Amino acid sequence: MNVLEYFKDITTFIFDLDGVLTDGTVLVLNEGLQARTMHVKDGLALQMALKNGYNVVIVSGGYSEPVIGRLHKLGVTEVYLDIRDKVQFVNDYLASRQLGWHEVLVMGDDLPDLAMLQKAAVACCPADAVIEVKQVSKYISPVRGGLGCVRDVIEKVLKLNDHWNFSTEVTAR
Repeated sequence: MNVLEYFKDITTFIFDLDGVLTDGTVLVLNEGLQARTMHVKDGLALQMALKNGYNVVIVSGGYSEPVIGRLHKLGVTEVYLDIRDKVQFVNDYLASRQLGWHEVLVMGDDLPDLAMLQKAAVACCPADAVIEVKQVSKYISPVRGGLGCVRDVIEKVLKLNDHWNFSTEVTAR
């Protein structure tokens, strides 16, 4: 089976934050401020997924107010940070929305993501994920975390479903 066939039935994207939407680097500034970088191409793809009715969920053990602000600016309202048991959280999330793991794409990069990845219909990771994550992933993006790997997987799903259609309504990057 071609790996892209798995992408066709996805309705819900679940992304880890650090190492997926960011490159995993935390720049520690004066007064304890911690800065992260996010790629604008990922931002555009997130907006396009939302515009086309896909669920976009961010689930992370980390926490960052500026990241929440950026994601909200992009229209991503399902941002859940400081989550310790990601699988239990996602189980509850899916049940509350009458969704199943069979329609979920998860992208993670490190050990805390393993259990989620093992349950997902499509387990994905960035090119620089740890080996244990790569071993359970159906798709390994050629793109590193924080540099467009989210765009890579969203674009595949949207193109397979004829939803890859840019509109000027999608502008905040």
